[in-house]
Formats: sequence, structure tokens, C-alpha cells
Amino acid sequence: MSGPFKPIYPPRVLIVVTIPAGSTKSTHSAKVQYLVIDEDSEGQRLDNFLLSKLKGVPKSLIYRVIRKGEVRINKGRAKPERKLQAGDSVRVPPIRVSQEKPEVKPSGNLRSLLEASVLYESKELMVVNKPSGLAVHGGSGISLGLIESLRQMRPENSFMELVHRLDRDTSGCILVAKKRSMLVYLQGLFRGVKQIDKRYLALVRGRWPNRAKVIDASLQKNELSSGERMVRVSLEGKPSKTEFDVVKRFEEVTLVQAKPITGRTHQIRVHALHKGHPLVGDDKYGNDDFNKQMKKQGCRRLFLHAASLQFMLPDGQSLLVQAPLPEELQNFIDVLE
Repeated sequence: MSGPFKPIYPPRVLIVVTIPAGSTKSTHSAKVQYLVIDEDSEGQRLDNFLLSKLKGVPKSLIYRVIRKGEVRINKGRAKPERKLQAGDSVRVPPIRVSQEKPEVKPSGNLRSLLEASVLYESKELMVVNKPSGLAVHGGSGISLGLIESLRQMRPENSFMELVHRLDRDTSGCILVAKKRSMLVYLQGLFRGVKQIDKRYLALVRGRWPNRAKVIDASLQKNELSSGERMVRVSLEGKPSKTEFDVVKRFEEVTLVQAKPITGRTHQIRVHALHKGHPLVGDDKYGNDDFNKQMKKQGCRRLFLHAASLQFMLPDGQSLLVQAPLPEELQNFIDVLE
């Protein structure tokens, strides 16, 4: 993307046995299954393929049935690292599967919100304007995330995976692959010299200096005794670089555009803090008193928004997707003006 940024405001074939409420063991087992590999699964390792299909089955059990030869590819034994080919027939033995908790379904309001948040969609790819407060995936006490909701909303898609991540409190553009071939292609664009141009809008405390165009500071992840993840600038960390440009200045804050050159956890937030200008509404790296002051004026969340993505599609066409500022952030900008 060149020039200044102008902000604009899988079919499941696995047989799963459902356990009655209160039961902790399965008294039934699935039948022998024969799964035919399609182009979306081609190139996957056997163990990773089974892990994705046999939800709820312990990893140790999957490796055990492979080792014992109960899993067969085209009637022959196979090792866990065997790469699958389109047309392969995979025999899966009867495996007991317990389902301790019913699947959590997205509410009608969440479904409507996500449907309205789809910025771009093709047979291979979806770009969603993720709402702030919604985790990209479940886990760690979160029963339902963006990807689980999208899979339920698009049951006709046999494959749907996140290409990258956004923090829970960050809103904006996120890529979801609907074909394995697209997932592999896009992940390749993120590796090495990045070929995906990501732009964020962030509101920072104070007057961001014009000369601070690039923050080049290595970042290291740390885990506190509470289990909370924190990131800090450290010579022992991984090389990290972010480009910053001033979009507009206000009395106490500055609206900046941030372009991450690398893709480290909390990179924009920690680089801004390192420069002495933490993000507004950042309860992890920001200033509590200042955040309370901003909250009284109307900013009740982290002011960080993934505003645009630009990259080349496999057919050579350039795709630019932009996500307007969420209403609550735009309203706060209007208050400042």
C-alpha cells in the first residue's frame, strides 16, 4: 500500500457419540470410518489430520492407534508424519468419544453482528471486521470465539481456519481461510519478509512526535505467576519493528496509524509504551488514571483497530479490504473534535 493512509469511517463425517447428562464415560463406540482425502486436506500430516477430525479424543490415543496399525491409508500402515494425498482412503478404527459439554451456539444477536461484519467473501477466503471483546477462538475459560461462531454459521464449509490473530479487545480486519490451499498460501505471505500490508488506527496518550516514524525494539514474552502474558522490550527478545504515522492530533492524545513490519504479540501496544505514549484504554500496558479520565469522556475500550489489509491473491490480483472505525470509537473521535 503506497501513500498516506486515509481512514474510512468441515462436512463432518466423524460419528460422535453424545453422552447423557451426568455421564462421564461413553458406553458406545463409533463404527469404522473410511475418510476420503479431498484437496483441502491434501498435504496434511496424518496425525494432524486425525487431530482435527477426532475432536475430544486424547492425542495419546490417536498416536497409539496409528502406532498399532489400526489407522490405515489405502489399506496400508502409515506413520504419523505421512503426508496425505487427494484421493487417499484413511481407515479410522472405532474410537470412544465422550462429549461432556454440549456445543455452545452463538446467539441470534452475535450471528447478526458477524453477518453484518463480513467485509469480503469468496469460495476460498473471508475477511471479517471482528468486534472488540470477542476472542478469535475459544479456550482458557472462553467457550465460544469468532472461529467457532463462523463454523456454525457456515456449516456448508468443511474447512474454516484463522490465518492470523487479533487480541480480544482489538477490533478490525481478520483473515479466515475457507480452503486449506488458501491457508497455506496466506501463511506463506506472513512469513519472512511480510507480503501482507496491515494498517491499524490507534489513539495514544500525549503528542506523538513526527520524527518517531519507526520503533525498532526487540520484544520478549513473559508469563507472570498468575498466568497472565506480558510483553516487554528486551535485548534478549525477538526483533520487532513498527512504523508509525500521525493521522491527527488532539489536546491530550494523538490518532496514529501503525504498520507492524513484524508480527509479535502485543507489538503495537508495547512499542507505543516504549516510546512513552501508551494506547488509550489499554488496561495491561496503559496508565490507569489516564484511562479513567478517557473513560469519563466516552472511551470505554482499547483504542486499537485493524483498519485495513492489502495483499496479492493467488491469481495475481491485489485485494484491499478496509474496516471503518467502530461506532463507539468514531463517536469518541467526534467528542475530541
